[in-house]
Amino acid sequence: MSVFERLSNLNLPADTMVTMSYSEGTDVFVHNETAVDDAISQTDVIDRFASLITTPGLQTTVPYNGDVLESLRNDDLLENYERGSFAFEEYIAEVLIENFYDQDFINSSVERYDYKRGFCTLETTVTVPLDNLIKSKPFITGWEVSVLTPDGTLVFND
Repeated sequence: MSVFERLSNLNLPADTMVTMSYSEGTDVFVHNETAVDDAISQTDVIDRFASLITTPGLQTTVPYNGDVLESLRNDDLLENYERGSFAFEEYIAEVLIENFYDQDFINSSVERYDYKRGFCTLETTVTVPLDNLIKSKPFITGWEVSVLTPDGTLVFND
């Protein structure tokens, strides 16, 4: 049974907020201060995030920033996109990479092993209304999906 079917079977109100988290990390060199840039290029966190937020009808929000696409629009980061182009998801991914340090959609953390090596993790958390998630059925493989129910928080990994 898919996550969407399991969520539907819970019979929760349509406006219930679902939290989705995704993280991935990679070994990096820390002595040259490129750990985050290396993680951006060596993980798929930004691509997965771009895929999720560009799913039609999904309405993704991020804590402290609100609606992701609206925030990008308000910061004038979507002005160069040519309407009608089929590469919106790729365009968003490029915008996120180019403006990574100016946006608060994806967090980074670096664990240092010694003076030279370490591990950098990129992670993101979004919330979406349950009804929108079930109707739009985005690609969520690898995402941790959690929802608050009257019996506690249920966590699904697809």
